[in-house]
Amino acid sequence: MSQALLAGLARTTRPHAAVRRFLALDAVVTGANGIAYAVAPDPVGEFLGIDAGLLLPLGLLLTVYAAGVAWLASRPQPPASAVRLVVDINALWAVLSVVALVAWLEPTTAGLVWTPVQAATVGGFAVLQWAALRAVPASR
Repeated sequence: MSQALLAGLARTTRPHAAVRRFLALDAVVTGANGIAYAVAPDPVGEFLGIDAGLLLPLGLLLTVYAAGVAWLASRPQPPASAVRLVVDINALWAVLSVVALVAWLEPTTAGLVWTPVQAATVGGFAVLQWAALRAVPASR
């Protein structure tokens, strides 16, 4: 990803600000998803065709994860190792979402659309965060 494109997406030319913005966006989206799963696992599960017994713990996990990512985004210069961990977790989540869809989930039409969309979104966060991190000078 080019520096100009990355700067445009992050609306900044400061690499640390881009990392922080992409982490913050991830935290908001992941947190909203987690809260929805945790607060309303039955209706969300019925809508998506995914067991509420799976959505409740996933929602709690996502909410805690989002809080950690938000904390990381609040740091003036998030540690590269922590950002790499977020990138790795996001990439793993994206892959496991598709594997779950193919291997064991039996979703409704909405779930069949939602699962790859959220996997692509999370995968997109991983790409943006990784590219922004690469733009940070190595002198840290």
